[in-house]
Amino acid sequence: MLHHHRQKFPALTNKIYFNYGGQGPMPQSAMDAVTRTQEYIQEMGPFGAEVYSWISPQMQSTREAIASILGVTKDTITLTGNVTVGCNISMWGINWQVGDHLLISDCEHPGVIGTAKEISRRFGVEVSTFPLMETLNLGDPVSVIAENLRPSTRLVVLSHVLWNTGQVLPLDKIVKLCKEPSRGNNCLLLVDGAQSVGVLPLNNLTSLTELGVDFYAFTGHKWLCGPAGVGGLYVHPQAREQLHPTFIGLDGVITNSQAQPIGWQPDGRRYEVSTLSVPLYSGLREAIATHNKWGTGEERYEQICHKSAYLWQKLTELPHIKCLKDSPPASGLVSFQMTNNQPSSKLVQYLESSLPPAKILTRTIANPNCIRVSIHYLTLESEMDELVRSIQEFMKF
Repeated sequence: MLHHHRQKFPALTNKIYFNYGGQGPMPQSAMDAVTRTQEYIQEMGPFGAEVYSWISPQMQSTREAIASILGVTKDTITLTGNVTVGCNISMWGINWQVGDHLLISDCEHPGVIGTAKEISRRFGVEVSTFPLMETLNLGDPVSVIAENLRPSTRLVVLSHVLWNTGQVLPLDKIVKLCKEPSRGNNCLLLVDGAQSVGVLPLNNLTSLTELGVDFYAFTGHKWLCGPAGVGGLYVHPQAREQLHPTFIGLDGVITNSQAQPIGWQPDGRRYEVSTLSVPLYSGLREAIATHNKWGTGEERYEQICHKSAYLWQKLTELPHIKCLKDSPPASGLVSFQMTNNQPSSKLVQYLESSLPPAKILTRTIANPNCIRVSIHYLTLESEMDELVRSIQEFMKF
């Protein structure tokens, strides 16, 4: 069944692909949807009453598809270009004051770190980093966050699944900590969902709304295997009133009869600008539908964990290989290091240049210095076996 399903993804036919955490290969139906939508728009005329009456329900369908995998209502969804845009909307939209505190982990993406530094420079906000990486195998991430929260903390930024180590954070406990007035805590929480949406079955867990997550930024081009250039941001209805629009465009405002802005849209559209790419979002909607045809989010996650554990076990049996986690991962990311002083980049280059049976695509991570392998429900055990065999061959040099 999986072999038949994989045939819907052309990029999987001539390579062994382990970079879903960077960009997922698109199913053919998603590529066709992009082309078909663009052709139809051009046929009708890209600007006119007829085309816009057709576009509106298309975009609403996409919001509904995204909301369904997050387990939230469509009015909480803002359509963006990627996860970084969603993080920028959330971080810049706060009414920062001199002396406010912004807390981030030491495992965040450079885009988040760079944004935090610029906010600090412009507004006199103090930014501090808490040591999350050291809790991968030992320690409690919630306790570490608690030790670094302050009465002046306005925002905590962290990833649901850490992009470098694959650690899954206990989001429910972290939200409770950030919203615990008895401890003097009442700060906003922004979650980077780049490595969780399309992996974790969010619609089968306690919803982001019930949990009280304020902002959850995600992308469609990684684990969902949609086109590059599509993503989104969930904003809790209560947090919406505390978040000012960062980018302002026609789609986000309400206008009067003289086309003058008189207010913000009452839902997630208030953070959007004009001219979203309808074809790309059609592709994302089709990619989501393709995954759903294979199985539920829970079933896909079960396969991801099963296969990640399989590779983790195989890697732990190799000499001079050390997995970052000392137990099977709870996500699709398996990161490991070589202990024989070989540069990680050399192994990645070797794998990509491999000929039999196909080139193997992985990637390096700078901090911590390691090689990251992304395991999807689409991944075959034979592909993981070939990866292990190729690593063994490389180690002979």
